Amino acid sequence: MQVDDRGQVASGPENPMVHVANPLENIQVTSLDFYNIPSPHVSFEHMIGLYQVIRENAENYDGFVITHGTDTLEETAYFLDTMAIPKKPIVLTGAMRSSNELGSDGVYNYLSALRVAADPKSVDKGVLLVMNDEIHTAKFVTKTHTTNVSTFQTPTHGPIGLVTKREVLFFSKTGERVRFHLENISGRVPIIKAYANMDTILLDALDAKTISGLVIEALGAGNLPPSVLPSLYRLTKELPVVLVSRCFNGIAEPVYAYEGGGVQLEENGVLFVKELNAQKARIKLLIALNAGLEGQELADYIQG
Repeated sequence: MQVDDRGQVASGPENPMVHVANPLENIQVTSLDFYNIPSPHVSFEHMIGLYQVIRENAENYDGFVITHGTDTLEETAYFLDTMAIPKKPIVLTGAMRSSNELGSDGVYNYLSALRVAADPKSVDKGVLLVMNDEIHTAKFVTKTHTTNVSTFQTPTHGPIGLVTKREVLFFSKTGERVRFHLENISGRVPIIKAYANMDTILLDALDAKTISGLVIEALGAGNLPPSVLPSLYRLTKELPVVLVSRCFNGIAEPVYAYEGGGVQLEENGVLFVKELNAQKARIKLLIALNAGLEGQELADYIQG
């Protein structure tokens, strides 16, 4: 990306990182200009393409760095982290300031990502995100600010490591993952956010025959206004409905027993995702459905 004299930002014909001199000793970099698109244009087809390139080249390289626009970076990272990736460092990074802006962070983040990908301690940690001297896991990291260079944060847990001047430092472990090998993703899963005085116009507009599932971004620990329950339960009888919290921190769990509370929602078939945000819960559900999970196996995976 580059900014023009009017302050407007657009993509250029080349990735500026391709021309960055590598000052890092003992790291040989091979550059593949795979896609050149703004991150809001990224689709499952692009994510599958990245996954296939990594698998095809797993034996040729010690690690992988993917430069990616920040808007959907967390979704690509989470998708790759759920696939059957090799046990080698896979690091995504990006920039919040364009390559020709004052204080551009792209080159620094790119070199930091190379350092992490080349470090033996990064092996078998799943997909990582490296920006602003911090190392985050793909599962929990999210973009929190529209323009700030410290935009990527991990709610509740925080980063799992730091990139210091001298070393790559990890201070917590990554959890086990259930991984899938998929060659395509199909299906439609919308996201609906809950709010005070919520009506049913969006839920009523959904036809269970034209969607594969639904993600509800619920209030608090996982609660909804009573007014939407009949419309919601119409859907839970026909397809998987997944619930996450709209809160930035904390766990979604069925603890409130009033009408519309999480206890009642769970009793009516709503599946609770503990810590993922809505966009990642959507990907998780689509991956599970494309992997053929159903019934209790689907519920265990979604709620695990």
